[in-house]
Amino acid sequence: MRFLVTDHDFPEVALEKRIIEEAGHELAVSQCRTEDDVIAAAGGCTGALVQYAPMNAKVFAALPQLRIVSRFGAGFDTVNVEDAKAYGVWVANSPDYGVDEVAAHALGMAIGLVRHIPWFNRDVHSGRWDYNSTGPVRRLSRLTLGILGVGRIGKRMAACAKPLFGRVIGCDPYIAPGDFPPGVQSVSRETLFAQADLLSLHVPLNDETRHIVDAGALAAMKRGSYLVNTARGAVLHVPSLLAALDSGQIEAAALDVLPKEPPLGDDPVLRHPRLLLTPHAAFYSTEGESELRTKAAMNLVDWARTGTPTYVVSEGR
Repeated sequence: MRFLVTDHDFPEVALEKRIIEEAGHELAVSQCRTEDDVIAAAGGCTGALVQYAPMNAKVFAALPQLRIVSRFGAGFDTVNVEDAKAYGVWVANSPDYGVDEVAAHALGMAIGLVRHIPWFNRDVHSGRWDYNSTGPVRRLSRLTLGILGVGRIGKRMAACAKPLFGRVIGCDPYIAPGDFPPGVQSVSRETLFAQADLLSLHVPLNDETRHIVDAGALAAMKRGSYLVNTARGAVLHVPSLLAALDSGQIEAAALDVLPKEPPLGDDPVLRHPRLLLTPHAAFYSTEGESELRTKAAMNLVDWARTGTPTYVVSEGR
């Protein structure tokens, strides 16, 4: 069989080539950005490894031989799952490759914000040596951490954070309160926003969660609270966050993900002094990246061998 890497931002795809070719298949590589790019590159391919390239009805209609899409990542918002179902295309992902990395990154960002680490670093480099240069610093053990989305990563974040924060609360309508991790109180979304001193986002991006944190949600939070997003850029309405930072409603925020990546040079997120940014790197460790890429490629190999990928998002035919 012939498979295609539609796009990737890895230095190379030797790992994927080895896995696919050792299983007796062929792997083509492209850097597609549009549906038309995918259609042009995927002729004769029965499966695709996808990072950001769009996969939807237009692509599936033009490529009737395409039977499976496997995404590099846990999220699959670049793949229209309903369209895939309509055309009988399997959708697979890599749901559990970077749990520790993302949780650690989110916690690192959270501690950095509360402890003012980015701004102390800025001041020291500018020649200012003063423990009080950034304003009052709050004690972690007096703060409530709120977690929106208590799946694999949210649970891991809670487990890591519990010894440091005074209280941990979480909201996830798809997890029964009795199934929440020990020490994490299940609360409504309204209670989460109202009581969290620091809110960490760990939800997938879908129609339900797009802009789930908007101007109204930010206004419902405590004045001077903090926000961390390592989930997906569009679960947060970034212009509303910038306005909340300007007004002091939100003291500081840390974002690993943005609606448009990378941001353009004139994007206001690049200029806000109380915004800590990392380049969609929360997933990354050398071990985590290898696991991600291996699992994504093995979905194709396993589907070719057994008819079913290892990590099924939706079934094909």
